[in-house]
Amino acid sequence: MRVSPDTLTEIIKFYQMSKLYLKPKKKLLLSAMIAVSCMLSVPAFTQAPGLEFKDASLVSGTAGQDGAVYKFPNVTTNVDGYIKISGRSSAGVKLTTIDLTGTGWDKAFQPQVSYKNKNAGWGERDWWMEFEISFVSQTDNLPVSISSMDVTAIDIDGDGRDVNEWVSLYNLASYTTEQSTLLQVSDLLESILSVLTLTGKKFDGPDTNYGNIDTSATRVMTTARYTNKSQFRIRTGGHSDDRDIDAERMYSFWFKSFAYNAPVQSPLPVVLSSFTARKSSNQVLLNWNTDMEKDVSHFVVEKSLNGKDFTDAGIVFTEGNSNVRKEYNFKDDLKSITSGLVYYRLKIVDIDGRYKQSAVRIIRVSEENTARSITVYPNPAVSDVRITLSSTWQDNPVNMQVFNANGQCVLQRTNTRPGQTETINVSNLTAGMYIVKVSNGVEATTQRFIKVK
Repeated sequence: MRVSPDTLTEIIKFYQMSKLYLKPKKKLLLSAMIAVSCMLSVPAFTQAPGLEFKDASLVSGTAGQDGAVYKFPNVTTNVDGYIKISGRSSAGVKLTTIDLTGTGWDKAFQPQVSYKNKNAGWGERDWWMEFEISFVSQTDNLPVSISSMDVTAIDIDGDGRDVNEWVSLYNLASYTTEQSTLLQVSDLLESILSVLTLTGKKFDGPDTNYGNIDTSATRVMTTARYTNKSQFRIRTGGHSDDRDIDAERMYSFWFKSFAYNAPVQSPLPVVLSSFTARKSSNQVLLNWNTDMEKDVSHFVVEKSLNGKDFTDAGIVFTEGNSNVRKEYNFKDDLKSITSGLVYYRLKIVDIDGRYKQSAVRIIRVSEENTARSITVYPNPAVSDVRITLSSTWQDNPVNMQVFNANGQCVLQRTNTRPGQTETINVSNLTAGMYIVKVSNGVEATTQRFIKVK
């Protein structure tokens, strides 16, 4: 049981109004109820007033290159932050500094990114670098989920001529902008296993140059709210109208909220915090959580045997708008399917009949891995590798790493609640032999695969 803040407020109000008229025993009983309610209202892990990203150091990979991981110690009590360069639009995008300290704000994450391209065509005038941010416990080195976290992107502006900045924020629950904002906000849609999926928001700034990194310049700021996240990603980008691009831009992400003159909060219709699929005997157990729901009618569980043609397997209704975590589950019978892969996704339908679809989860029917073993396939692989986990590792935190033949970690992914089969995109890796390593902090197992093309 957990008491909501609104319920707790009403209990306290009642106590304050009636305590003069209560007998001592009833007054003692009610005050005890309030004390218990306060304890029940405290979440497992709540964000400090603001996370601090300072004193970065390179812990793996080559500085400035894709796959490089930087550690920011003590972003909050007993928690370290890690930032990995997870990709860029082209080789012309360079990281000048992972965290600029000579200007702006010391506690903010401030990457400096440059892009140079002479005689750029229209398609080459937009550039970006992507970062993956994760949180790890200092005690046991396992992922830490932060229940509520604000991230403010500051000073999304331009050079006063032909260059403007933009940032993309993924898997956010909601965002706030100024009513008179100069930012252009658009949806981020990505194809996940051939399914067009809403994954975040893009904020395009103006060409206008705003001096310094001014936290009062709220017209070129946005604050994103994240809930129950141990990992998420952001992109720092830019656009130029000039064919000869020679730009170096600094970005500032401060992990705290700020006051807006006329704030406009825009929650996303529904935020899936997790969606897992695992096999148990002849059944598939689907579990998903939402951190926020607005005008959502129901979920349709869709199923496919080829990853392309989906049919309805069932329907699960919601209970109305919500700003707290909700848990859902669905069981699907596999008795008639003896081998191959089964694909599942969720269709999230709102009260007006509009819908969006989740990422796809995969079950390998014939695979029953022994404890602490994995199966990596297809092998050889072209674009994706799938990792089937043993039943003892499903729904528990795991770290998945891909190493090249020289022993360098080139890809890394952490999942606090993995399903039976997880997918890692390897399309950007060069051809060769690689090793997948999966660990839970105590035990680890590996398997080789070949990347072709």
